[in-house]
Amino acid sequence: MRGPLGPIIGRYPSSDGDTQMGGIIKHNRKCRDVAFLIIFIAFWVAMIVNSSFGFYQGNPLRLTYGLDYKGNVCGNKHADPNLRELELRYWVNPNQVYESGLKKSQFRLSNARSICLMECPIPSEDSLNWVCDYPEGDVHLLMDDWIDRNYDYFEFLTPDMRNSSLQLQGPCYPVIFPSVNVFWSCQFIARASNTSLRHWQQMGGVNINEGIIIDKTIHRSINSRSAVLKRYVADIGKAWPVLLVCGGILPLFLSVFWLFMIRHFVAGMTWITVILFNVLIISVTMFYYLKAGWFGNDAVSPIIGEHDPYYHVSGREQNHLHAAAVLMSIIMIIATLSSIAIVRRILMATSVLKASIVLKWFVAAKVIGEVQALIIFPVIPYTILVIFYMFWFSAAFHLFSSGQILQNDCKSNCCAYDLGSKKVSCDHCCGYSIHYTPHIAVAILFHLFGCYWATQFFIACSSTVIAGSVASYYWARGGTSQEIPFLPVFSSMKRLMRYNLGSVALGSLILTFVESFRYIMESIRRKLKVATTTPESLIGKTSFHSSRCCLGCMEWTIKSVNRNAYIMIAIMGKDFCRASAIATGLIMNNILRIGRVNVIGDVILFLGKLCVSLSSALFAFLMLDTHKYRSAHNKITSPLFPVLVCWGLGYIVATLFFAVVEMSIDTIILSFCQDSEEHQGSAQYAPPLLMETLNDQNEMQRLTQGSS
Repeated sequence: MRGPLGPIIGRYPSSDGDTQMGGIIKHNRKCRDVAFLIIFIAFWVAMIVNSSFGFYQGNPLRLTYGLDYKGNVCGNKHADPNLRELELRYWVNPNQVYESGLKKSQFRLSNARSICLMECPIPSEDSLNWVCDYPEGDVHLLMDDWIDRNYDYFEFLTPDMRNSSLQLQGPCYPVIFPSVNVFWSCQFIARASNTSLRHWQQMGGVNINEGIIIDKTIHRSINSRSAVLKRYVADIGKAWPVLLVCGGILPLFLSVFWLFMIRHFVAGMTWITVILFNVLIISVTMFYYLKAGWFGNDAVSPIIGEHDPYYHVSGREQNHLHAAAVLMSIIMIIATLSSIAIVRRILMATSVLKASIVLKWFVAAKVIGEVQALIIFPVIPYTILVIFYMFWFSAAFHLFSSGQILQNDCKSNCCAYDLGSKKVSCDHCCGYSIHYTPHIAVAILFHLFGCYWATQFFIACSSTVIAGSVASYYWARGGTSQEIPFLPVFSSMKRLMRYNLGSVALGSLILTFVESFRYIMESIRRKLKVATTTPESLIGKTSFHSSRCCLGCMEWTIKSVNRNAYIMIAIMGKDFCRASAIATGLIMNNILRIGRVNVIGDVILFLGKLCVSLSSALFAFLMLDTHKYRSAHNKITSPLFPVLVCWGLGYIVATLFFAVVEMSIDTIILSFCQDSEEHQGSAQYAPPLLMETLNDQNEMQRLTQGSS
């Protein structure tokens, strides 16, 4: 048994040798884990440098729009020429598109000549439409006039230019195939216009290849994994008002409201939380079904704007929504059955429920009531996180869109008429692509790692401050002693910033490494599964699949140890490792006492966080369903990523505010255990209500009476 903590928690000997009770937790503290605080500061410097690289080289427009034959990003008002409203990429030479789709061809679609337009061109019903290059050289047209003429100045061409155009070498190209706007690229429909094709042949144009390949080639490019990932990231950028409202403001008010509810309606919050959780998870699942198109008429479509109902185009986004709907159905069924089991457990274990409710009442009505600053304190870390996420998301968009736009090195026949040199040029006619270097991938991974570490750091700081405030209340015999500072929350903040930031940085770093390792192992597991290299033996399969469970248990254990370590850091001022050992020893010595009281409370608090985050996801669905995010310019390709981000942000905000109750309960319990251990099993500082709840003899007596 460890010695008394008098000098540490404020109970220090007087001159006559007697121990003076009471006091504030502020004695014998030192700066702990300073090396990790230095590492954390160095990490922030690296984050700023890493982000500045993204701001310098990135352009978020690249995540949505393609490149034209000059290497300009469509929709870029700073391009030459100005492409502010020209957001659609159109491949002008259908034969190049066809050739790039052949299996044995060396020609790639990225080398096909593309141009930025305002709308996808359609064939004429009685003549032949043309799409010409940007006007320059001898073509004396303004860009606005070129747009007003539907990109057609064929009548102004010289005989040489017309002959070159009939050879599909520009500067004008025939519109033979109808096209439709699919995620800001004009996808050909493999159904040539007979009228346009007849006019083309009558003018002496070269043979134009027909076939389904011309459709599938562009479709594969639009639905490539990299293109889909870019669109998902772009969706988050377009939906930033939704993230602000549903990922920041809404969970803030819901969390504060939940705290007031648990303070005034503690006994009923168990039932309210379980019922509300089931309603919300069913509602969110139904929205996934709705957007997946499995019922109703509100399915996500890859086609943007008005189009002929004859066209049916599928996309990866639709497949992902189908998978999300199935996954949510499984989660909904498991969650519903689990909540029913929780209700049954509550009904069967009335004594455990009573202990949990009494403890939560003690925490809510006494601790939060006395230390009222705890209710509004989470606003401080919340504000810091909001500022951090605004910076992080902005840097993330630029990092994902960074890279150099370089002309491809191709050896294919891609000759085109150059209006500047007034001749057909076969040099430098290849298309442009965004070239990503390996260090960009490293920069993105570092940025993601930094987001998780910073988030865990701010949550840990908030938890430590709350623990210090509640511990001050407990060790003053649960009263408003004059020795308690007027604002215990700010005193706890001062102790954290002065002594324990290094310990918090270490704890959050350990959790981040564990989570990163888990993610890497999960990625390897998925790749092995896709490669069908799963072990065939029973032992191999068991090890292969049990590793996932072990990693999940490891993460849960680290989170639990960290949370208890932060409590002991707030109470004792020890370094992280020493505080973890002390907290673990207290829990192991009082496992039965803690377990039967805290399990149900933790489950209800977890369901409460899910209620807040599910509400954020539900309102995100509703906001994304408005006209603003269904129109052509701001259209969201899929609500999947914005909703998931709002879900995650809502859970983080709820974690910040629910930590007031969560950390209060855990701090009171650990303080009670330490108090009991110091005084031979009889806590001296615990209030009577807490003594009645956690005392072994009283609890055993209630269980005995209940069984008889």
